[in-house]
Parts: sequence; C-alpha cells; structure tokens
Amino acid sequence: MYIKEIELYNFRNYSTEKISFDKKVNIFLGNNAQGKTNLLEGIYLNAFGKSFKNIKDKELIHFDQDYCKIKTIISKSEEDEKVEILINKEGRKEIKREGVKIRRYSELLEEYFIIIFSPEDLKIVKEEPEKRRKFINRELCQIRKGYLADLNNYNRVLKQRNTYLKEYLIDNNVLDIWDRELADYGSRIIKKRKEFIEMLSPICSDINERITGGKESLEIKYEANVYFEDNPEEEFYKLLVSKREEDKKFRTTGRGPHKDDIKISSNGIDLRKFGSQGQQRTTALSLKLSEKEIIERETGEKPVLLLDDVLSELDNERQAYLINNLGDNQLFVTTTDIIEEVASKLPAGKIFKINNGHVE
Repeated sequence: MYIKEIELYNFRNYSTEKISFDKKVNIFLGNNAQGKTNLLEGIYLNAFGKSFKNIKDKELIHFDQDYCKIKTIISKSEEDEKVEILINKEGRKEIKREGVKIRRYSELLEEYFIIIFSPEDLKIVKEEPEKRRKFINRELCQIRKGYLADLNNYNRVLKQRNTYLKEYLIDNNVLDIWDRELADYGSRIIKKRKEFIEMLSPICSDINERITGGKESLEIKYEANVYFEDNPEEEFYKLLVSKREEDKKFRTTGRGPHKDDIKISSNGIDLRKFGSQGQQRTTALSLKLSEKEIIERETGEKPVLLLDDVLSELDNERQAYLINNLGDNQLFVTTTDIIEEVASKLPAGKIFKINNGHVE
C-alpha cells in the first residue's frame, strides 16, 4: 500500500495544491511555519478521520474560508482508491470512500495504515499517562476491529456519567444504567490493551537491545486501573458500584481504562521517572518501530511512515538505526535541511520544497 496523490483545498495554509508522491521516499524541505507538518497532517487525516494534533476540526480550515477538503488516492493491490474528507466552518465532517459516504472512522482504518514519528512522540515515555494511552489506542484502532467503536462508546458514556455526577441530586438507579455500559465497553478495552502490551513488550525489548548494543533490557507492563480475573464485565461493574460514594464526593469517575498507564523499565529502573533523556528517546523510538512491526505482522500490510522533523531530534546513531529499519515502507520526511550523510542512506525518491503553502 502507498499514497499515490493528495489534493488540498483551503486546508491549513494551503489554498489549492495537488501533489503526486514517490512510492518510496518523499522529503519535504522548507523553513519553519511554511506548511511541511500541515501536509503530513492532511495525509494522516484521511487515515484516521482526525488530526494527530489536539485541535478542533474547524481549525483545519484556511483563514476566512467556509470549508476545507482533502482528497487522497491510495494504491493498494494494484488498484486505486479515493478517500475524501470535507469539513465545514461549523466543524461538521463528511467522509467519502470511492464517492460513497461513510459514517464510521473504522471504515477508513480498514484500508489505511499509518505511523507518525514526531518530536512529541519522543516525549511519550516521560510525559503524562494520557500520551501513552493515546499511543495504545492509535495502534489498536488500526489492528483490532471493534476497538474504536468500544473506545468511542466508552468515552461517550463516561462523559455522560461525569456530567451527571456534578448534579445536586443523584439517583443510583440512573448511575446503574451507565455503570453497566461502562463495564461492558471498558472490560473489552482493558482485555485488548492487555493483549496488545503482552505482544508489544518482547518486540520493543528486542528493538531496544539492538539500538543500545545489548546494554539495556527493556520491559513494558500494562498498568490497568481496574483488575479482574474470571468475569471482567461483572467485576468492573461491581467495582463501579462500590466506588459510587467516592465518585459522588469527587464528582468524577475514578476507576476505569481512562486511568490506565504502561510501566516502562530498563534494568529495573522506571524510565518514566528516572530514565535519562537518551534512554527515554531510545525507548520512544523502540515503541514507534514496534508499531511498524506489529502492523506488518497483524495485517500483512506495510504502513506508511510519517517522520515530522524527527531526524533533527535524534543523534547520528539513532538516526542511522531508524533509517536502516524503514524497509520497503513508503516514507514522508519533513526537515529544514537535508544532512548529506542521512540523505545518502535513504532510497531514491522525490524532494519537494515547501514555501508558504506552495509545493515545488
């Protein structure tokens, strides 16, 4: 699978651009704030139905315009498929695949596998648990059918329950309805996350050992906020019931997969708290490369890789390892400058110059 072409209309700082890509390497050169990351954001949007940044959809629209549109042509198994997303100024979104409207993001994810490497990803180890949950969610949405639906439903019910907990008078019978739903969706989320981390840990450890020359032994464990043994849904439900008075007091739901984390340790040291910056970056790189390997194992497809100014954040050793392990994947790289030593190790491809929303 590879991305053949993209068209941008009123998207970010792009007015109208149509770009044809190389099957292997595509390098976007330009100064900061010229639109390099915006281009990757457009590619990502047509895979996940949303930006990789924490923004509202309407913020993607070019200044003073009523809508934006992104069209992508994907080549898969020698056939081309068109994905189109339109967002209006109210933030409403219309998604089409081959001209037919789709209602669920999961229908995009069935066709499209993407991994993004960004400077923010290099902070995934040391920053708040939400970033590590996002890492898990993004991967599972691509490789496990039904996960995205469970996650969306869980978050919807959680929001409703938390809103109700802020009321003056609370009826336990009403809470019971939401508790049953949370237990249903949440137990499935926890199960899939646990299985994913068990699969991820040895892969990530092996990659990390290769990067460090065998100096560090990495271990990743799932830290579930809810523990159960025989009957996950029922045990989760009983826990929610037992914590109702506490939740009423704090006016929020204190237990569930929205509080999960992963423990990352090397040679017995918790890297989240005590790891050096070098160790944390190596671990983050190992996690991202593990994503690539898992997608290839689970789907038989080679994901498209987006490297958003990440090479400048890595030292020569980590740069070399990353480049040498890109394999046959289609690659998109943004950078302010090409380092000759790095460029010489990349397969042949195309170089684009980005200047204020224009591509050459």
